[in-house]
Amino acid sequence: MSYEKLKEQLALHGQEHLVKYWPELTENEREQLASEIQNLDLAEVNEIFRRATESTKVILEKFDDDLKPIPQAHYESVPGLSQEKVLEYENIGFQQISDDKVGVLLLAGGQATRLGFGYPKEHTMGPTADFFKSHNYFGLDEDNIIFFNQGRLPCFDFNGKIFLDEKYHLSTAPDGNGGIYRALKTQGILDDIARRGVEHLHAHSVDNLLIKVADPVFIGYCKSKNADCAAKVVSKSSPSEAVGVVCRVNGYYKVVEYSELTEEAANRRNPDGRLTFSAGSICNHYFSAQFLQKICNYESKLKHHISNKKIPFINEDGVRVKPSEPNGIKLEKFIFDVFEFAENFICLEVARDVEFSALKNSDSAKKDCPSTAREDLLRLHRKYIREAGGVIDDNVDVEISPLLSYGGEDLKDLVENEAFVISPFHLKSMMESSSNGVNGNH
Repeated sequence: MSYEKLKEQLALHGQEHLVKYWPELTENEREQLASEIQNLDLAEVNEIFRRATESTKVILEKFDDDLKPIPQAHYESVPGLSQEKVLEYENIGFQQISDDKVGVLLLAGGQATRLGFGYPKEHTMGPTADFFKSHNYFGLDEDNIIFFNQGRLPCFDFNGKIFLDEKYHLSTAPDGNGGIYRALKTQGILDDIARRGVEHLHAHSVDNLLIKVADPVFIGYCKSKNADCAAKVVSKSSPSEAVGVVCRVNGYYKVVEYSELTEEAANRRNPDGRLTFSAGSICNHYFSAQFLQKICNYESKLKHHISNKKIPFINEDGVRVKPSEPNGIKLEKFIFDVFEFAENFICLEVARDVEFSALKNSDSAKKDCPSTAREDLLRLHRKYIREAGGVIDDNVDVEISPLLSYGGEDLKDLVENEAFVISPFHLKSMMESSSNGVNGNH
C-alpha cells in the first residue's frame, strides 16, 4: 500500500500521526510499519477504546444497593468442611483425573514489569517452552503440553491516539488474561480439548507459589455440584486488602475491584462479625469444557478494562521517551468477566496459608515478592512436617518436593519423631537425588 493510501486510511480513524516519520524510515522499516497498521482493524480498536472509556464512567456506588454477597447455596469453605466431605470431593476429583478428564490452563503471559522483567517487548512463549523442555516437562508427557499465545492490542494516549513505540513500530501490549477465550478458539485449543475428551479445566495464574495444580478437591466439588464455572477464593484479611471480591451485582456474578467498593460496602459485616464481602479473588478458576465452548463463541461481548500505565513512546520531536508517570492506557479483558454468563456458578473458599501466596513485585516492595513467597512456602512445609509428627523450629527452612507430597500427605513414615535442625534442607522422593536432602528411604 502506498504512503498516500495508508495515510488516507489512518485519517479516516484519526490515527494519521502513525506515519508522521515515514520519510525518515528505511524501506524495511516502512514495510514493517505498513504491515502492522494493515493488520489492525482500526474501526474495531477505536470502538474498543470508546466503549472501555465510557464504561469506566459508571460508578459502582450508584448500584450499592444491588451489591450482594455470594449466596450460601453457592459457597463452601474447605476449612469449614468435615474431613469426610473433603475426602468425598477429593475422591471424585481423583477419579476424573485418572480418567483423563481434567486439563490445566496455566496463565503464564504478561510483561512482569513490576518484577523487573528484562524483556518487556519480547514474547514470552519461546522462553516458557524452553523452560519446560529444560526441566523435562516436569515429568509430564510432552505431547500433553500445548503452548499458545494470547493476543495483543495497541496502547493509547488518554485521547485515544495509538502510541508509536518506535518510528516504525506500534506500541502494543497483551490483551489481558481474558484474552484466553479468543486464543482458545483461534489457535485450535478448544478443538484439542474436545478431541482429548477433557471435561474439566482448572485455570490459574503462574504467580501464586502455593497453587494446587489440578486440585482434586476443587475438581470434585465442581463436578458434584454440576458447576459450569467456579472460583477459588480466600477470606479477605481486612476491609482494605487490595484484592477484588467475588459477589453479585444486579443479580450477576462478578469480581468487583477493591477500588470500586464503597467504604461502607468494604467494611460491612455479618452478624457473626465476618466481612459481608469477604470472598477475595485469587485468579483460580474452574470451567467445564462445555462452558468454555459456549463462552468462546461470544467472547467479543466481553468488555475491555482500562489500565493507566507508564508507556514508552515516540514524542513530537521523534525521541523515544520513558515516562515517570502514567501517560496512557492499556486495554485488557479479564478472565473472570465470564462469571456473569454462567448458569451454575459456585465458589470454594480455601485457607490462605495453604493455597495463596502472590508473587507480583520485586523484593524491594517487601510484599507479594520472591522473599515473601519463599517464606510462605517454607512456613507451609514446616506446618506439614509438624502435622506428620516431625519436630522443627520456625528458623529452620525445609522444602518438601512436590514429587514426594502434593499437600502434606504421606510424610508420617518419613518425618515422625524426627528433629529437623539443618537449614536449608530438602525432603525428596525416592526418584530424586538425595545429595542435599533425604529421600523416601530415610
